[in-house]
Amino acid sequence: MAATPPVCDFDWPAPDFELPGTDGRTYRLADVAGENGTLVMFICNHCPYVLAVLDRIIRDARDLKKLGIGVAAICSNDAESYPADSLENMKKMAEEHAFPFPYLHDEDQSVARSYGAACTPDFFGFNRELGLQYRGRLDASRNKAGPADLRRDLFEAMKQIAETGRGPAEQIPSMGCSIKWKAA
Repeated sequence: MAATPPVCDFDWPAPDFELPGTDGRTYRLADVAGENGTLVMFICNHCPYVLAVLDRIIRDARDLKKLGIGVAAICSNDAESYPADSLENMKKMAEEHAFPFPYLHDEDQSVARSYGAACTPDFFGFNRELGLQYRGRLDASRNKAGPADLRRDLFEAMKQIAETGRGPAEQIPSMGCSIKWKAA
């Protein structure tokens, strides 16, 4: 089922985390923060919305790093109900696609809850002070990739944040599969 996150709550402070990565290291927010901003995105291995734009997510992450933006991806889905999202399968995906960012496993889902993540993909763009400035979409693609010349909403917003410290006033929310929460 498709889900849409709420609009950006400007200057909301980024919650810290400590999560294992697919590379065997443990990462905190400070480890991934960039000098000009930080992008924390919630993705997973099986969501058609993520898979449709995975090449664009990787492209934008590489381009954002050149602007001094730190990038991390987090998978918070219940891997018992969705085995494709297990840490082992996350490792395979990160290697297969040569992720240019840490891919982190939120097994207990506490980080997704602290961020209020709603869907995959869900993008949280922070300025250098780690205040939220962007909670929008990657581009106009949905569960199928749109044309290659679509406006790069996420990239343009993060570029603006790197240059000015502020995100765009107008933002279009991301859309994707809901986070797969564990049964209570």
